[in-house]
Formats: sequence, C-alpha cells, structure tokens
Amino acid sequence: MDYIKAFIIGGIICALTQILLDRTKLMPGRIMVLLVCSGAVLGAIGIYQPLQDFAGAGASVPLCGFGNLLWKGVRDAVDQEGFIGVFMGGFKASAVGISAALIFGYLASLIFSPKMKK
Repeated sequence: MDYIKAFIIGGIICALTQILLDRTKLMPGRIMVLLVCSGAVLGAIGIYQPLQDFAGAGASVPLCGFGNLLWKGVRDAVDQEGFIGVFMGGFKASAVGISAALIFGYLASLIFSPKMKK
C-alpha cells in the first residue's frame, strides 16, 4: 500500500507540474524554482510534513520535497546556531543529495561524453 500511496501522490505532483509546463508560458527553470519554494512554504506552515508522512517517497523525492528539506534544515540550524543558521542550515540538510547529484552527473558525463547543442 505504501507504493500505491507514493505513486499516486508523486503522480499528482508530476501531473500538476506538467499542466504548468503545457498551459503557461513559464520556463522549466522557473517552474523548478516554484516547486522548491512551494515545498518550503508548505513546510513552514506545517502542511507538507503530514503529506510526506502519508506518501513517503512520493512526496519527498520531487522538487517540492527538496524545498521542504531545505526549510527543515534552516529551521533546525536557526534553533541551534541563531541567525547564521539561515545561511548554513539548508546546505547541511541537503548536502548528501546535492553531492550525489554532482557525482552521478559527472560520472554520467564520463560514460556518455555529452556535447553542446548548436
């Protein structure tokens, strides 16, 4: 049942994102920023965590889950370090995910030898 809940919630998030891509003139980069910011805002007002508890990876893997992770990191760092936590909390909370994306992206570029489009 956990897989079904994750699939449904993740699918809804992806479907809403696809509707934004198809029906608006927003560029993909702006939609990605919108997803991260919406996850942070929903986390700040306490809505995203119950959704993540319900859907598991269906809510934590999309970009809005990354925004929620950044928010939680900043909140915890501000509680521990004070104002400087605003700047370091997001980096501490998301360091593993960002590092993995960079490392696997680099390894993929070694295997597939990417070329710039003309």
